[in-house]
Amino acid sequence: RACYAGLDLASTTDIAALVYAFPDDAGGFDVQARFFVPEEGVAHRSHSGGVPYSQWVRDGWIEATPGNVTDYEIIRERIQEDATVYALKEIGFDRWGATQLVTQLQGDGATVVPIGQGYQSLSSPSKEMEKLILGGKIRFGKNPVLRLMFSNVTIEMDPAGNIKPSKRKSTE
Repeated sequence: RACYAGLDLASTTDIAALVYAFPDDAGGFDVQARFFVPEEGVAHRSHSGGVPYSQWVRDGWIEATPGNVTDYEIIRERIQEDATVYALKEIGFDRWGATQLVTQLQGDGATVVPIGQGYQSLSSPSKEMEKLILGGKIRFGKNPVLRLMFSNVTIEMDPAGNIKPSKRKSTE
């Protein structure tokens, strides 16, 4: 099944996300996600933030990579594995810290597209996403990590009425 991916990397304590969106014939999307965190921070994050990271790792919702930083090679391997199952059209990515992995993915044959994080790049897609969510056209099953992320996102607006997602007020 055809899909489009979004990749948001993290270096140390944040969650790295690899999200696949599978369009359907009715204008909606089925969403599947992989999340990655450094193994050494899982217990601390579970205790300090009140979010069950340890349980999510045990349940397979998050993959803990060895060490104290997220291992991008593991993310690359998961993308390669998934590309054998899904018809992966392109991977949108946040340019921050992604140069090496993106170069490797291009070498693997993936089509990668940089996605700016400002109002100009995100306003139109954010408005479309809001319509899809409110219309019940985004389906992500019972993924508790995505549920937490959706619940923590707020919208920032510039004076011209452009919007973009913000996690500024989120503690997690």
